[in-house]
Amino acid sequence: MRVGFVGLGAMGAHMARNLHRAGLLTTVWNRTVQKSQALAAELGCHAAPSLASVAAEVDAVVICVAADADVLDVVSQLAPALKAGSLVLDCSTVSAQTAQRAAEMVRGSEFLDCPVSGGVEGARDATLVIMAGGNPQAFERARPILAALGKTITHFGPIGSGEAAKATNQIMCAGIIEAVAEAMAFAHAQGLPLTQLVDTLGKGAGSSWYFVHRAPNMIRESYPPGFKVRLHAKDLEICRDMAARFGVTLPVVERMLEVYGELMARGYGDEDISATYRLTAELFGA
Repeated sequence: MRVGFVGLGAMGAHMARNLHRAGLLTTVWNRTVQKSQALAAELGCHAAPSLASVAAEVDAVVICVAADADVLDVVSQLAPALKAGSLVLDCSTVSAQTAQRAAEMVRGSEFLDCPVSGGVEGARDATLVIMAGGNPQAFERARPILAALGKTITHFGPIGSGEAAKATNQIMCAGIIEAVAEAMAFAHAQGLPLTQLVDTLGKGAGSSWYFVHRAPNMIRESYPPGFKVRLHAKDLEICRDMAARFGVTLPVVERMLEVYGELMARGYGDEDISATYRLTAELFGA
């Protein structure tokens, strides 16, 4: 199967490399042309001049872009050139409603919403968790592509189900991010040796992937973007809107949106989400 990849950001470039290692990648495209040309030169594949060219060259397209509007724009440009029966796998985090709109735009082809979790590390190491929604037969056809990207691959139901599962994940992450930042600020105020603390509590009942991989950022007070503040804020806005359809307000989501709003107002929107420690450390006068 010939696969094209669209969106070569922090996650996408690694994902494209893993498709190349699996012998699947044919062509790449990115809004910033220099990125696609550089990766194509590295991997020995084609840097497509347009999205229509991507669609015409391949049997499946994997998309990984930032926002709902980006997904709809990309799909609108792919759709006219897609071959009948092509697969479109969207690994972006968008609303379930956006996934459903995108699926309607590619009639004659098969669309799956396939958001991912696992951070830059998971994208690099091909260990992502992949949550899929769409036609079960299309999912089985897509499985070899998804298996090149991740280790845990689950089909949750019709179009939009993958995004609903990812929204659930992002709510859980919000609570963990809040708790870890508070705990690390507390531990620092107690004068504890923080590296030893992370090594020890990372094996305890309160541990999580986020604690093990991102608490070290807090110790160093350096927040290189693994997952940017502004992107998680975008995801939580999606969660807020999806909950609002049931007349529900989610307290954890609302608190973290307030925290992220403050970080973005201070110019930290492109830092990793572990930058929440900046604010909790201030509670103890740090």
